[in-house]
Amino acid sequence: MKNVPLVFALSMAASLSACASADSGAVNSGSGSTASARAALLAADGSSRGDATVTEMADGLHVAVRATGVSPGVHAVHVHMTGTCTPPDFNSAGGHWNPTGRQHGRDNPAGMHMGDMPNMTAAADGTGTMEYVIPGGTLRSGAHPLLDADGAAVVIHAQADDNKSDPAGNAGGRIACGILSAG
Repeated sequence: MKNVPLVFALSMAASLSACASADSGAVNSGSGSTASARAALLAADGSSRGDATVTEMADGLHVAVRATGVSPGVHAVHVHMTGTCTPPDFNSAGGHWNPTGRQHGRDNPAGMHMGDMPNMTAAADGTGTMEYVIPGGTLRSGAHPLLDADGAAVVIHAQADDNKSDPAGNAGGRIACGILSAG
């Protein structure tokens, strides 16, 4: 009879341990987060223009951009295919990330690039935010990872993207650029 409480206690502990493992596994797999990358967005003179975060989730890459010190109004924001940001024009970042060989813009019947994202509106104080999910995108795995051998960058443009003109939506010059690095 003395062994019954001990056996009961051991089986309860094993059950609770199994539940804890299952619960913590569900929390981890429920978040879907596998990796992330960050970029400090800089102007041509090296001053801060905000930051960008890209997080890989089950449904694709979640991009969050926070801009500061940009002119009020609407600005295109794109993921570019090369992880270099050489001032003054940031052309070193290359074109939009386009591993599937599409045309530019969500309104283009032959589009869109994976790096095409919605426009961001900056307030009178020069701040703006933009969040977007790149469906099916991955950071380091799969057929077309964003962070390949030459990396990637996030770029803010001077003007709005018209969402159809190839190759860049008539978005104007590149006013801020940030190199994405895994974090």
